[in-house]
Amino acid sequence: APFFCSNTSKITKNPDFTKCFQNTVLFWVPCIYLWVCFPIYFLYLHQHDRGYIQMSHLNKAKTALGLLLWIICWADLFYSFWERSQNIFQPPIFFISPTVLGITMLLATFLIQYERMKGVQSSGVMLIFWFTALLCATIIFRSKILHALNLVAEVDVFRYVTFYSYFILVLIQLILSCFPERPPLFSETVNDLNPCPESSASFLSKITFWWITGLMIQGYRRPLEAKDLWSLNKDDMSEEIVPGLTTYWAKECANTKKQPIKMVYSPQKQIQSSNSNGEVAEEVEALIIKPSQRTAEPSLFKVLYKTFGPYFLMSFLFKASHDLMMFSGPEILKLLINFVNDKDAPDWQGYLYTGLLFACACLQTLILHQYFHICFVTGMRLKTAVVGAVYRKALVITNSARKTSTVGEIVNLMSVDAQRFMDLATYINMIWSAPLQVILALYLLWQNLGPSVLAGVAVMILLVPVNAVIAMKTKTYQVAHMKSKDNRIKLMNEILNGIKVLKLYAWELAFKEKVLGIRQEELKVLKKSAYLAAVSTFTWVCAPFLVALSTFAVYVLVDKNNVLDAQKAFVSLALFNILRFPLNILPMVISSIVQASVSLKRLRLFLSHEELETNSVIRGSIKDMLCVTSQAELCVIYLSMNFTIPEGALIAIVGQVGCGKSSLLSALLGEMDKKEGYVAVKGTVAYVPQQAWIQNATLKDNIIFGREIKESQYKRVVEACALLPDIEILPTGDRTEIGEKGVNLSGGQKQRVSLARAVYCDTDVYLFDDPLSAVDAHVGKHIFDKVIGPKGILKNKTRVLVTHGVSYLPLMDTIIVMTDGKISEMGSYQELLKQDGAFAEFLRTYANADQEVESTGANSPTVKEGKHMENGVLANELVLVIMVCFFRQLSNSSTYSGETVKSLNQTSTTDLQKVPVEKNAWKLTEADTAKTGRVKAAMYWEYMKAIGLFISFLSIFLFICNHVASLASNYWLSLWTDDPVINGTQQHTNVRLGVYGALGISQGIAVFGYSMAVSIGGIFASRLLHVDLLHNVLRSPMSFFERTPSGNLVNRFSKEIDTIDSMIPQIIKMFMGSTFNVIGACIIILLATPIVAIVIPPLGLAYFFVQRFYVATSRQLKRLESVSRSPVYSHFNETLLGVSVIRAFEEQKRFIHQSDLKVDENQKAYYPSIVANRWLAVRLECVGNCIVFFAALFAVIARKSLSPGLVGLSVSYSLQITTYLNWLVRMSSELETNIVAVERVKEYSEMEKEAPWSIEQTAPPNNWPPEGKVEFRGYGLRYREDLDLVLKNINVSINGGEKVGIVGRTGAGKSSLTLGLFRINESAAGEIIIDGVNIAKIGLHDLRFKITIIPQDPVLFSGSLRMNLDPFDKYSDEEVWTSLELAHLKNFVSSLPDKLNHECSEGGENLSVGQRQLVCLARALLRKTKILVLDEATAAVDLETDDLIQSTIRTQFEDCTVLTIAHRLNTIMDYERILVLDKGKIVECDSPANLLQKKGIFYSMAKDSGLA
Repeated sequence: APFFCSNTSKITKNPDFTKCFQNTVLFWVPCIYLWVCFPIYFLYLHQHDRGYIQMSHLNKAKTALGLLLWIICWADLFYSFWERSQNIFQPPIFFISPTVLGITMLLATFLIQYERMKGVQSSGVMLIFWFTALLCATIIFRSKILHALNLVAEVDVFRYVTFYSYFILVLIQLILSCFPERPPLFSETVNDLNPCPESSASFLSKITFWWITGLMIQGYRRPLEAKDLWSLNKDDMSEEIVPGLTTYWAKECANTKKQPIKMVYSPQKQIQSSNSNGEVAEEVEALIIKPSQRTAEPSLFKVLYKTFGPYFLMSFLFKASHDLMMFSGPEILKLLINFVNDKDAPDWQGYLYTGLLFACACLQTLILHQYFHICFVTGMRLKTAVVGAVYRKALVITNSARKTSTVGEIVNLMSVDAQRFMDLATYINMIWSAPLQVILALYLLWQNLGPSVLAGVAVMILLVPVNAVIAMKTKTYQVAHMKSKDNRIKLMNEILNGIKVLKLYAWELAFKEKVLGIRQEELKVLKKSAYLAAVSTFTWVCAPFLVALSTFAVYVLVDKNNVLDAQKAFVSLALFNILRFPLNILPMVISSIVQASVSLKRLRLFLSHEELETNSVIRGSIKDMLCVTSQAELCVIYLSMNFTIPEGALIAIVGQVGCGKSSLLSALLGEMDKKEGYVAVKGTVAYVPQQAWIQNATLKDNIIFGREIKESQYKRVVEACALLPDIEILPTGDRTEIGEKGVNLSGGQKQRVSLARAVYCDTDVYLFDDPLSAVDAHVGKHIFDKVIGPKGILKNKTRVLVTHGVSYLPLMDTIIVMTDGKISEMGSYQELLKQDGAFAEFLRTYANADQEVESTGANSPTVKEGKHMENGVLANELVLVIMVCFFRQLSNSSTYSGETVKSLNQTSTTDLQKVPVEKNAWKLTEADTAKTGRVKAAMYWEYMKAIGLFISFLSIFLFICNHVASLASNYWLSLWTDDPVINGTQQHTNVRLGVYGALGISQGIAVFGYSMAVSIGGIFASRLLHVDLLHNVLRSPMSFFERTPSGNLVNRFSKEIDTIDSMIPQIIKMFMGSTFNVIGACIIILLATPIVAIVIPPLGLAYFFVQRFYVATSRQLKRLESVSRSPVYSHFNETLLGVSVIRAFEEQKRFIHQSDLKVDENQKAYYPSIVANRWLAVRLECVGNCIVFFAALFAVIARKSLSPGLVGLSVSYSLQITTYLNWLVRMSSELETNIVAVERVKEYSEMEKEAPWSIEQTAPPNNWPPEGKVEFRGYGLRYREDLDLVLKNINVSINGGEKVGIVGRTGAGKSSLTLGLFRINESAAGEIIIDGVNIAKIGLHDLRFKITIIPQDPVLFSGSLRMNLDPFDKYSDEEVWTSLELAHLKNFVSSLPDKLNHECSEGGENLSVGQRQLVCLARALLRKTKILVLDEATAAVDLETDDLIQSTIRTQFEDCTVLTIAHRLNTIMDYERILVLDKGKIVECDSPANLLQKKGIFYSMAKDSGLA
């Protein structure tokens, strides 16, 4: 029989294949497929073992059917042999086909079992095999039935029976392989609470993403919460991914190990040691020159490729097959148009083409989304890996390397750069795929239209450089924009951190102007990029049209006989539409790659920073050491010393500010770069840093710090560290959550918690960096006695204590006196006194008048050396304000008064567990909440108003014009192609071409117009919204900043404003564009085949339903993802700040684990949102494919009445509709998620505001207050409506020029008094009157400009020194210099290269704490107001400077009223009056001498300080 006969197969009404074709090709296709797949699949299974699956009924059935099929195939074979023995000779194919098929069935059965052993729950390979087998069998089945119905033919009964049973068995096998097996034994999913259903889903469910539907339904019914999310798959976990990357990176670094950088420093040392010896010096130079030749840097790209390469290979295969299938659409369209043209063609051809079109489209959908899924998951893993690697690196990096990048930059590596890689993962394949698509499209176009395609190509090629230039320009603008944005955020950050100081000094306006200045620059750049965006939108939208126009024009004009018929025109249009995508995406891909390469470089630099040498500290005995701090600091501190500390000794290190005491401790911890000598420490180390580092966790967790909990020891430690009273005050005892950086603890409490952490750890060596400075004198004494001193908990340990407290020195075993990085004296207290050197001098100056040096009770001015701003709340020495009252309400227990100190020992420790009624209910900070539900329509209206209604409606009008023109031009084209052909040419060609061109140009103008309108409107809107936000935030009262973590606010200013600046206008453009595109396509299809009107409404409904379903879930997932993202960064931030503590306690492992958990928590929300996108896309594209199917189907049905032009028009539009629909849903959900930014920015305008800044009517006269008399009349103060009063019924009158000290135990309300005076909190009762003016009646600025405070924590802002003293530029340079001179800073400032313009770094980091305090003093001197408030201003300076400050205040503010909140009583002993506060009331008020005689509270405090 013939192999293939076109008469029976093509032309007839009832097509069929020949017997021979059936028996060979149709039987062999599935076999070939399986044998080709087998080796690859077998290897894959061999390597990916997921565990063993037990035999189930399903598996038994599959195996049995497989064997049955084999038996049936071989029954055929034996039947053929039997026939042969009967002398009926069949062609050899009857032997070959059954044999091949039978062996294949055996192979299939083997695979079914092998998959079970390797734990595959549902197999794609097998499903496809059974499907092809069934498909081929169906064709034969139909043919056999036709054959049997044909009465003439004889029927081969045996073979018919075997074939029918084969057919039925294959069908059953196909159905069975749709179901998944049970999960393998010992798999992780079994013990997981909420496992991801993906692993156990069937193959069909995986390719259509059906398995996520459960979550979608849940999300549609109620907003999703974090607990609804599935756990991550094991392959996506940090602990799986990160080690892979880090090991590859370590190998790569080892391979390209550069010569150690240390060589560069060697000449300094050599020159010092060997001047006599010339040769050595030369050798050294040679050493330095060598490394420059070998600059083989480790390549991060290689490492990433090794780690994630295999995934990209998979995506490569999917992408390639998708690209090839893309061109099936236009080819089938060609066949369809021919079919409509050819009136004699049999109907089944049309239906076949329609079916093919639909099948191709669906297959394309499935493949494309598998590809995207792989890409996104790989991107997600990339991000996880990068974040993990950066975190691990940050824990081991040296301090000098850490100084090269700010905390912000390192956090950026985690957020921005990791995100860049994520984005790139989806694009990277376009690098080869885009050119491939272009080449294929051009080849098909050439076949269609011949050489005139070159005209279109020329236009495209011309547009590429235009796009490239635009992309380059945009890039430069983007860099400029980022730069000014960074400046703005940095400034905002400082403003929010120093907001209390801004309010106290009434400086808000000056800083508002600064921010708006930067913002102005930013908007200029944005405007430029908006113009560019308009041009690029113009080229992007008009490119396909220009290409089509030029091609058709050339084609028609070159030769009269070139007829533009429907097939040529519409197939070309379809191809041009395909071309448009790769050409437009290429510039994006290239810029994405450029960005990623920049990120790659930054990451590589960070990951190749020097690491701390683990062996720089030898664990043994200490001999001598020399170490040097990083070169990056302003001054290099050389420590050169030899000393040994015996075990169990108590050593004090004393010396001036900045003489290297802290550096010495760093050296012992191995945090310094060691130059020579060696450092040895025996045993484990605990470290208490100068500035306490507190985690955002409960108080108990902060103390226990990852060790196991031993209750008895814990209680002992808490008691010894004087934390019991504090725990009593806290709302939920030791389970209270501490805010970020310890906001809700006072400085002293933080220091005590930090101390307790060290004591609890129970190590051999303790290093204390001045922990007693931040606590009150009597508490300090208690801690010294109970913990550090000779009778404390730690009496048998080695203790090194840096201190300023003179009173503790007599109890030390050894005292080391340091000057300028060297040890000047060393010995016991008595020995040093006898030597009569610097130390004795130092003591004489600071001992009491009575020279009571020897007694322990001697003056104990404990010194505060440096306490940072804590999250914008100047941590008050008193327990921070909001708490105070809160605590008071929950525990009406006594606070730390003199009696409690004595009774502490008797206090039962059961109080520790004090848990109020609402356990854990109390949280300090408000987390960044995730809003739920739909975004209100009002938000869109708000945004339109912000743009301006005129511009809004104008742009909508231009949109409509553009789309009308575009529809008209294509309709015109279809009319043109239907022009009759006379003598081989068409008439009216020129008219047709002219109108077509004109319509196109008008379309271009409209595009340009709306693009400009939207972009400029967007800038108007973002300017308005930012000014609004800034104003509202600055006008908020202090309580608002205490409640809101600064991160949330900074987030509003960076993320949300950035969204409004750059995202929303783009998204609006795309949203409008795709909306009108969809509507347009529907209109065209309706015009061509009106009968489609029956189908479009139900499809539209399905579409709408799917979309609503999706948006509900997706929006919530987006929110959950962004809410879970902040902890990753804040934890990272926290780690960077406390890295030395973490290293000292050797807790790196635990922190790495915590970070991993937080990253996984974030990815847990991100993963479903990727899958949800795929779920949606697959569903929507099916709707789109249905539209294609019906458009083609109805065109085939109505082909008698339709012109080919209309068919071409309608099908080519329907081919595009899928893409448009996809875009539409993507954009509408993008628009919804991004418009949230407007909502969140607007949120703050509804917040409560503080009183107006200035009131015209009641403004006091300029010279007010003339004398500075302050009266409190029945004054009361509370922090929040629902809390008790902190100050009760204060009645006191302070005369002008009087000096008054305010004292009291921690939390007595000392600072609350000043807060009331500055109206940081408004009064709850009574009033304050200054020189006859009730301060509650005047504007806040009017009040705050007239009183000056020197706050407890010196806060400086980054900017020039001059700006820090005088932001409004009110004073002349002379006045500024005078104030500096009086503040004893003149010498220091004149020695600086830039004098007054010296740039202070963020938070004034490049000045010592003492110098910062003096700058604050200079501010006060410059403002010189009648009333001065000192909040323990002298705590952070050494005793000499303290004297200077006190004398300056006495002389310069002689005629002013001075209120001092004092912790050290000796500073106020010569004041005229002293107010003693206790529990918010004034208990004593008199001159110091009288108070001492009364033997009241004041006396007991003085006694504690050794003054009485």
